[in-house]
Amino acid sequence: MEKLLNTFKVLSDETRVRLLVMLYHKKLCVCELCGVLGESQPKVSKHLAKLRDMGFVKDERQEQFIFYYLNMDNKMLNTILQEIVVNLGEYPTLAKDLQQLEGVEKFIQICEPK
Repeated sequence: MEKLLNTFKVLSDETRVRLLVMLYHKKLCVCELCGVLGESQPKVSKHLAKLRDMGFVKDERQEQFIFYYLNMDNKMLNTILQEIVVNLGEYPTLAKDLQQLEGVEKFIQICEPK
């Protein structure tokens, strides 16, 4: 029962839900997530650490970047996120995040050293 309650506590935070919905779509680095959320790297990293500790996301280092992605083993979380994504029209903030994500990714590609 404690795991269930902790799941809903983690999901009760807007920033964490926004992060999870973006990660539902693709693997992202912290800088991309910060760009969409308009939040500082330490704040976003703190939320990602909480999600990682709960087993909702995993991370991997690629050169100087740490990329986060959804842990697909968590069936309940995947079901919840799938319902949110299917009904994205009901959540304008989440829809805007996904739209902004595309622009942020293009900007970061331009800025990355070759």
